[in-house]
Amino acid sequence: MATPGLFDGTPLQRPVTCERCSRPLAACKCPRNAAGKVLPPSEQQVRVRRERRNGKWVTVAAGLDPVANDLKDLLQTLKKKFSTGGTLGDASELELQGDHRDALVTVLKGKGFAAKASGG
Repeated sequence: MATPGLFDGTPLQRPVTCERCSRPLAACKCPRNAAGKVLPPSEQQVRVRRERRNGKWVTVAAGLDPVANDLKDLLQTLKKKFSTGGTLGDASELELQGDHRDALVTVLKGKGFAAKASGG
């Protein structure tokens, strides 16, 4: 179902546009959450922690919106950058093998996320 535009049904009809980029919603590529609200990376509170699993370190990034971000693409980029394995865990958490907490915080901040290290 299409969203009705401004002055719908009149000769002055205009499509609904994005409040951020001013493009019609159909052509807009701005990141949005499940409700359709624009959710830029700077408004996503990402927490990066490290955990020990089976005697090995795992770095976990939580707080990324799975609808507003392409988590699979981001995970592939991070795996290549850190030359390590990783997976998309439960609750849309990115998991990287090894202790990369501080470096991951730096990379995510460079991408515009409000990332912080958590834990010890």
